[in-house]
Amino acid sequence: MDLQAKKTVLRKIPHGVYVVGVAHDGRMNAFTATWFTQVSFTPPLVALGIKKDSQSFEMIRQGRVFSVNFLGKDQKALVEHFVKPSHVVGEKLTGVPHTAGTTGAPVLTDAIASVECQVREIANEHGDHAVVIGEVVEAVVQKDGPALTLMDTGWHYGG
Repeated sequence: MDLQAKKTVLRKIPHGVYVVGVAHDGRMNAFTATWFTQVSFTPPLVALGIKKDSQSFEMIRQGRVFSVNFLGKDQKALVEHFVKPSHVVGEKLTGVPHTAGTTGAPVLTDAIASVECQVREIANEHGDHAVVIGEVVEAVVQKDGPALTLMDTGWHYGG
């Protein structure tokens, strides 16, 4: 296989950019994610790709809840804040307006919309990312408008 061609093709998959919040045992964290999609209407299920070696994956695995915060096209700086791991930058939610949602997962006050989910399944034992299937148990629209995408940021993730 032509590895450069594979990388180029897989980077053409359109992605949104989200801030995912996690909670477990009284602690909260958040991170930037791009691998997220709806996978069922009834019940309302979504799938999230997350690095298996991350602190946030462990919190999702144990806490069994997460939020997905949708940002507007003009909120690249906010999503950038959550890119680096917390063990590098410290407590990422400090100074960022948020509340504990219905599930206890952090919901960003400045997000244009958010969903909160309860974990129903975790899959992909062979890859470096797990696929977390969550049932949407809460949804909020703060401000209707176009959501930030990976293309808007100029970043590449995948391939």
